[in-house]
Formats: sequence, structure tokens, C-alpha cells
Amino acid sequence: MTITRRDFVVRTGSCAAHLALAASVTPAAARALWANAPGRLVVAREPFGSLEKIADGVWALISTPLGGDRTTLSNGGIIAGGNAVLAIEGFNQPIGAAWLAGKARELTGRWPTHVAVTHYHSDHSNGVAGYLTAADHPSVRATGVTRTLVLEKNAADADRAAALRDVVVLAPDRETTLDLGGRSVRFVPRDGHTASDVSIELDEPSTVFCGDLLWNAMVPNYVDAVPTQLAKSVAALRRERVTTYVPGHGAVAHEADFDRYVAMLAEIERGARAARGAGKTPAEGGAVFKLPPSLGEWALFGPTFFERAFSAWYKEIP
Repeated sequence: MTITRRDFVVRTGSCAAHLALAASVTPAAARALWANAPGRLVVAREPFGSLEKIADGVWALISTPLGGDRTTLSNGGIIAGGNAVLAIEGFNQPIGAAWLAGKARELTGRWPTHVAVTHYHSDHSNGVAGYLTAADHPSVRATGVTRTLVLEKNAADADRAAALRDVVVLAPDRETTLDLGGRSVRFVPRDGHTASDVSIELDEPSTVFCGDLLWNAMVPNYVDAVPTQLAKSVAALRRERVTTYVPGHGAVAHEADFDRYVAMLAEIERGARAARGAGKTPAEGGAVFKLPPSLGEWALFGPTFFERAFSAWYKEIP
């Protein structure tokens, strides 16, 4: 399949489109690495992803859409306490959210009592209505900006609008704590990937659901990014102790994966600044930019992908 620069820019306006395109241009080896989950207990597996046990009462849904199944697209997860269960992300389709809710019931005895959405992009938010049934109506947590952008920018959908009508709006300037019963979850407002990102964090066991602030072995989508703020938010996620990081896309990450991602972001900045200094357009600079081999293999979605990242940087570089 041949993809022109114009096709690429038009078709990758959201993370969902970004990943849909990936199946046609990502090397098979990179796709296999992304889907791999060595050393973790997989409690359920579907064509769209696998549900992996992180710790007692904590599971990560690692989506693997490069085979063509777009049910979920983004990663997500489940956190269970003594009297409540939190589902993380709304996914691309309601059927994906309903599947995760069903697994929560199988694993914990409860349908999710709460749902958290990390940002507005369609692959994280469009399926929220799948959590709602005649008998179950979880309390949805998101920032006000996320709710507004879902309704304004994502394709109009009456079920999604109804699911977000009564959303509990998270504070934009301070963390919010949710007690699940013997286990507290912190919602930490951040931005950089979009204007309204939220990380979902546990202190014990040390676990961070990063949303799309972190992509593991995949270069992130800069469609709404403010690169300097993205770098700050990513740095703030990094903990000094052993931690499990669940990225928005890609396999579960640990310290080495996280640090490699930070180094990759720095290389993109370096490349953008060099191109800007040389008087190149984002398209010209991005077309010739390459990550250094020392950073290992990254899932790239065609050489023109870096044009978007450079365009975001050019808005900030004097």
C-alpha cells in the first residue's frame, strides 16, 4: 500500500487514525514486540488485546490493534478495592468498554463502579457508553476540558453524550483521590499530549496509568501536543522506586522503557531545533530526521510522521 504525505497528514488527525494507519507501515518485528508480554499473567486474550495482571486487584488491558481489530485501540485497565472497582478508559467502541466491564465482574465480582477517561481522543473516550446498562451506571471521572472536547471534536453520538452528561469533573489544578475501599487512587491533572491529560496513580503497588503521555516503543502522536509541556509532564510521571507504567499505547513499561522514551522525546526536540535553525520547513526537516540506532527500534508510521512533531515544536521555538 502506498501512502502519500498528504494522505498521511489527513488520515492521522487522531490517535485512532494514527494507529489504524500503523498496520500498513509498521515492520512486523515491531508489531510482534509490541504485542509481547513476557513474565506477566495474561488472564484474558482477544484479537484486540490482552488483559494482564499487574498486581493483586490491578490489571492492564494492552491493546494490540495492528492486526486490524479496532475494538479498543488504546490501553486501559482495572483497579479494584474492597468496595469499588475503577475501569480506566472508554476505548474506541462501546463493545470494548463492555468487554472490560464484564472482565471486571469476572475477576472482582463487581461491574465497574467508576470509570476514568484520561483525555478526549476518540480511542480513549468514544466507547464510554459501553459501561452503562439498565442495572449499572458507573460514575465517570474526567476533566471538564476532556468532556467538552469529546462532545465538540469527536463524531456526534447520542449515547456518548448521555454517558458524559453526569460526569464528575476532576479538578484541573490539583490531584483528586478516590477511595475504592482500602485502596486509594489518585487522579493527577497534567497536559502536554492534549490540553487536559490525567494520569491515574497508585502508591501501593507503585503503578501509573499514563494515558498518552507515555507510549512504549512507539513515537507518540503530536496532533494536539505542546512539546515543552509534554516533556515536563512525562518527567513528573517518573518515580524513583520500582514502578509499573501502563502507557496509552504499547506494552507495559518499566524504568528502562520509560527512560528510553524520554531520550526519544529529547532527540525529536534536537532534530526540530536543528531543522528550524537551518531554515527547513517541518516537512523538510521531518523527512530526513532519524532516531539514533542507540535508542533501539521504534514503531514509526512512515517517515513523514515526524513532520507533525516538528510542526508542534516550531510553534514553540523562537
